[in-house]
Amino acid sequence: MSTAVRLLVLLCLAAPPSAGFAQALKWSGATPPPAAPATPPAQSAPPQRTGDYLGLMDTDRDSRVSPAEYQDWLSYAFDGMDRNRDGVLTPDEQPGGRGKTVTRDEHRLRIAERFRRQDRDRNGFLDAQELSSPPQ
Repeated sequence: MSTAVRLLVLLCLAAPPSAGFAQALKWSGATPPPAAPATPPAQSAPPQRTGDYLGLMDTDRDSRVSPAEYQDWLSYAFDGMDRNRDGVLTPDEQPGGRGKTVTRDEHRLRIAERFRRQDRDRNGFLDAQELSSPPQ
């Protein structure tokens, strides 16, 4: 796993969600851990432009990224680190063998909060411009 991906996972794990947001984000419900780690689509080179990321995350090809697509894309690294496939990242499974224990559901809720902050027009999807902007 690349250093950039590990850094992204750590950022998602370190940023606590705002109070009460889980109730407001009905689409971010719990999902069971996958049987095998999810992997991003195969690519020959790292994405260079925002549109590249949109194309990789947008699995249904509707030119926008849904909350589930965003969560799935940003969860593949979590799944790859979860060596025993129990849906929980313990410190020994995290880079450097450190960090707080976090469940896959907690991780997905943090990603859902990040999505909500990036969805500036509040339409429930990210377009290329919103995807390229940092969360507010």
